[in-house]
Amino acid sequence: MSIDELTSTISDMYRSLGDRPAFDAHLHPELTIWESDAEDLLTGLAALDDLRDSRAAAAIGPAPTSVAPEQMQAESWGDTGLVRYLLRARFGEGRPDTCFRVTDVLRRDDTGWRIVHHHAEAIR
Repeated sequence: MSIDELTSTISDMYRSLGDRPAFDAHLHPELTIWESDAEDLLTGLAALDDLRDSRAAAAIGPAPTSVAPEQMQAESWGDTGLVRYLLRARFGEGRPDTCFRVTDVLRRDDTGWRIVHHHAEAIR
């Protein structure tokens, strides 16, 4: 197993942002999620969908022009992997970037590497 498989999984996931089924293919159906804008630990894709829908309803201004991971660091132990990175959302019209510190725990199964835990913290 190569560390490149883990970082490629994360990069591929964000390249598919906007295509929910393609994005969600990188997520375990029962993943757990900590997000800066969610009070409680979220469990499962249905809880993630609820968060996504509430974000869309509250959106002010244009969507980001790009969202991409930077400064990725990865390691693995057998079928478990860990990827830490900075996630940067870029906006047009002189609006500043929004950045998050992210840690994803992944597990390899028959479909490949999938995120089983996602932790994101807004930093600016």
